[in-house]
Amino acid sequence: MPGSNSVGSSDYWVHDLDPFILRFNEDFGLRWYGLSYVLGFAAAYFLLRLYFRYNRSLWNAEQAINAIYVIALGVIVGGRVGYVLLYDLAHFFRSPLTLFKVWEGGMASHGGLVGLALALIWYAGKTEVPFLKASDIVVTLGPPGLFFGRIANFINGELWGKVTDVSWAVIFPDSARPGTPIEFISPRHPSQLYEAALEGFVLLLYTQVRFWTGKRYHTPPGQLCGEFLLLYAIVRIIGEQFREPDAGLILGLSRGVFYSLFLALAGIVFIIVARRTLKIHCGDAESAKTE
Repeated sequence: MPGSNSVGSSDYWVHDLDPFILRFNEDFGLRWYGLSYVLGFAAAYFLLRLYFRYNRSLWNAEQAINAIYVIALGVIVGGRVGYVLLYDLAHFFRSPLTLFKVWEGGMASHGGLVGLALALIWYAGKTEVPFLKASDIVVTLGPPGLFFGRIANFINGELWGKVTDVSWAVIFPDSARPGTPIEFISPRHPSQLYEAALEGFVLLLYTQVRFWTGKRYHTPPGQLCGEFLLLYAIVRIIGEQFREPDAGLILGLSRGVFYSLFLALAGIVFIIVARRTLKIHCGDAESAKTE
């Protein structure tokens, strides 16, 4: 919403980044957002190869390539369907074909996680890999994609933050009505960059440390997946405090916060299941020793 700046628009950077890397016409070209997906999947493949090299992967080199294809399909389809159903359902009812208009933008990270989970269930079964063990590997592959995706959101000038007067605030021209003079557009938090740091860098650091030191702490299968889901929900909720809601509230909460509560619950369930499984195995081992 437009507003007046108490310090003056000249004190803030006006967002003027081009969402296109290479533009062929007004609406078609190579976009930074598309590149973010390519970089995210490339990083995931690099990590899988690294795991295989150091005997930490459940899949061989060929299976790793196939895993990336399956993961990519799950994330893209889930992200698109999730956006339409969770953030743009009314438009979908008016025009169902909007589901396939991916060039118009619109992806939901929560939907992408659901799509990823469904794809992983199928691929884990196909490669005869325990789902919980596979989930611990796959969650370590996601943070780079989240990081690049949020950077692309910033370049696109979308999903901007709430109005603020902090010195690093940014003026997003698209946050006001078309034709509003720059001096009457309120500066906002660059919340996309906050989310890139929280969802991307923090989660990458955490999952990599936990993954490579897992054996030392006897981490049960599914534990790391649960920790990722819980931590993602927490950092997403933190980021949402600086972000302008881009859809109607649910029970007074932004949709990002509301949907994250379910991810947190899923994370807790994964952790409980993982620990109970470990206790069962430990109990069986103790019984075998006493026989």
